[in-house]
Amino acid sequence: MIKQQTNTLNNNEKLLHWENELNQQGFISNENELLTAIRSESNPVLLSRMLTVAALSRLERKNQDSLASAWLHKALELHPENTKAKSYFIQYDWKKKKDILDVLTFPAIRETDNRTAKKKVAEQYIQICQSFLAEADNQVEDITEKMNLADTLGNTTLLLQYKELIELLSTAIEISGNLLKAAEEYEESIKGVFHTATYFDDLKLHLSSLEDIKKDWHKVFLMEEDENQDTANALDELNEMIGMDVVKKRVNDFYQFLKYQKDRKKLGFQTKDELSLNMVLTGNPGTGKTTIARLLAKIYHELEVLPRPEVIETDRSQLVGAFVGQTEENVRAVVEKAIGGVLFIDEAYSLKREGQSGNDYGQTAVDTLVSLMTGKEYGGKFAVILAGYPDEMRIFLDANPGLRSRFPQSNLIHLPNYSNEELLLIADKIASENDYILTEEAKIEINHRLEQERVDDTFGNARSVRNIVLDAIFKKGSDHPISNEDILTYTLLDKKDFGVEKDEHRESPFEKLERLIGLTELKGELETLVSFVKMQQFRKEKKLPTVPIQLHSVFTGNPGTGKTTVAKIYAELLKECGMLKRGHLIVASRADFVAGYVGQTAGKTKKKIREALGGVLFIDEAYSLLSQTAGDFGKEVVDTLVDEMTKHNENLVVVLAGYPKEMDQLLESNPGLRSRFKKFFLFPDYSAEELLAIIETYVESFQYQLTEGARTLLKQSIENHTFEGNGRFATNLADEMIQAQAMRLMGAPQEEDLLEKAIHIEREDVEKALNKFPLNREGE
Repeated sequence: MIKQQTNTLNNNEKLLHWENELNQQGFISNENELLTAIRSESNPVLLSRMLTVAALSRLERKNQDSLASAWLHKALELHPENTKAKSYFIQYDWKKKKDILDVLTFPAIRETDNRTAKKKVAEQYIQICQSFLAEADNQVEDITEKMNLADTLGNTTLLLQYKELIELLSTAIEISGNLLKAAEEYEESIKGVFHTATYFDDLKLHLSSLEDIKKDWHKVFLMEEDENQDTANALDELNEMIGMDVVKKRVNDFYQFLKYQKDRKKLGFQTKDELSLNMVLTGNPGTGKTTIARLLAKIYHELEVLPRPEVIETDRSQLVGAFVGQTEENVRAVVEKAIGGVLFIDEAYSLKREGQSGNDYGQTAVDTLVSLMTGKEYGGKFAVILAGYPDEMRIFLDANPGLRSRFPQSNLIHLPNYSNEELLLIADKIASENDYILTEEAKIEINHRLEQERVDDTFGNARSVRNIVLDAIFKKGSDHPISNEDILTYTLLDKKDFGVEKDEHRESPFEKLERLIGLTELKGELETLVSFVKMQQFRKEKKLPTVPIQLHSVFTGNPGTGKTTVAKIYAELLKECGMLKRGHLIVASRADFVAGYVGQTAGKTKKKIREALGGVLFIDEAYSLLSQTAGDFGKEVVDTLVDEMTKHNENLVVVLAGYPKEMDQLLESNPGLRSRFKKFFLFPDYSAEELLAIIETYVESFQYQLTEGARTLLKQSIENHTFEGNGRFATNLADEMIQAQAMRLMGAPQEEDLLEKAIHIEREDVEKALNKFPLNREGE
């Protein structure tokens, strides 16, 4: 109780400061501190004043803010005598009356209708009038109360607005009453023997009067909307967008030039060579390519360069057909829709795919588009905007000279990735548009989430941050118990709303490593490396000098010694200690890198590396990249790999695997490669005991058990012979044993104790399995 009173006293002092700040500059500088105080305050009067200050601060920054309106409503609910809240609340509350008269919408009435139809219409008129009149008195009372409040507060403008609404509403009530009476008389006349047109004329007269009142009613609100209407043009919209400084400068220059040309034409000057309106927008997902395309279309229209501001958006799926002639029809149909406006083709490079076959008509789409852009029928009557990834768009345009010539170099605009600071501003804007506020802790968590997702060129930028905020809103709503006690519960997005749920039952990479059979020395080396990484991460956080971390590794050993399995665990370990963002493993070999033609190998290698970003690229039998064959492109793979490792730094870890001697030769082939691989892990062959343990663990994972006889035979065979394959041999042998057991039991008559027998692998099952493997005696 004492703590609560102390808190109230502190908040009271702070509130006086906030109210003074609001009076002086119109808004509160540190709104988060105010919101924190609101969450901790229980005194209704003090809480009401705090909510009022918070609402007025928001209204200063953002006019017509629905969140501020909700806070003011709550402030009045907590303390009905809050004069300041009343004063501002009624300024926005009157606009809620806009749709009151919309209920007075009547079906058409015709004298030529039959009796049944007339009777039905009359009943509808009666029901509509009664429904309106039942609520109308309450509305008059509410508006009168607000009008008196405006008078008390000395708000003359608002007083006159409310007076006009009362006058119009009172007239609407009177006419609705007359219309109700006329409708009832009209209904009675339809039932009677004699029907007169007098009642019909009365209905039409009252309907006409009511329509006039409705028009006058809406005019009151239209005047207000016109005063507040945003008259910003397309360029203003662009300049208000977050970030994009270089893009804004480029588009502003383009706008000014088009405006200059327009002014020259008015003065009578002619321009023989018009500036091309065709644009190429390059950038990663979520950088605003589609938004810029739409704004460019509006700019072209505003400057009367194109007659329509519409953008027709299309892609490969809508353009490329499946048979001869269909593609030309598709392209022509889309162009016809775009006449007078802009044709926007997203991921335009996908029109012409690498290695395109004769059945793919992507090139036909490109050729048809060029023809229509330059032909007499449609040429100059629409603009084309192409969009896509930077590298892919460059290659695509270079491969299509006819298309490239229609897009001047000056009309190529690159949209860079947003910085985290810009993405946080976008997150704030998205939250605000949905009537939420991000706490400072929430922003820190969003920043962390963005860092985790910013791995490669597929990072969604603004699209990613939108998904993060909308997911948080959903999480808050799905987790939150229904309650009306704290309005900020419905307003604030906090750190916990952005947390990613973790699978508590998931086995940790350390547990997976420990569970591996054998590899004792290697496990110790890995644990030492991970401890070193964690310590350097800690020192980095504490602003202490850090020792460079070498994570690229060489795994040497015979096949089946666990190199791929350990590489997967290695990736997970590095993710767990914060070095890698994804922690996935991409397994690759020579075939994934080396192409058959000059110039293709580097691209193929980069593509595979992109897949591995944020994780580990495991290159098995890496020495096969080297070849003595003339014209082999393996060296190009190695050179590209070295360049990409430098470029991506800590965002990529490469593990080379293979035999020790051959791996040494590979590293010697390129000095850059040797300098980047400092960690060497040796995978020894498994001992007989370890191979037996692997077999037992494997069969037990499927709820099988070795009988004593089976185990003895296995132990003797493994000790007295050598087998090719190590751990791989052990699992293959186990599979053969399981199949031999199945053949034995399924081939015999069904027995009552089959369930018990199905669990045990017998000596004869082991014998059959061993016969399928070549045996060499130890020492032979």
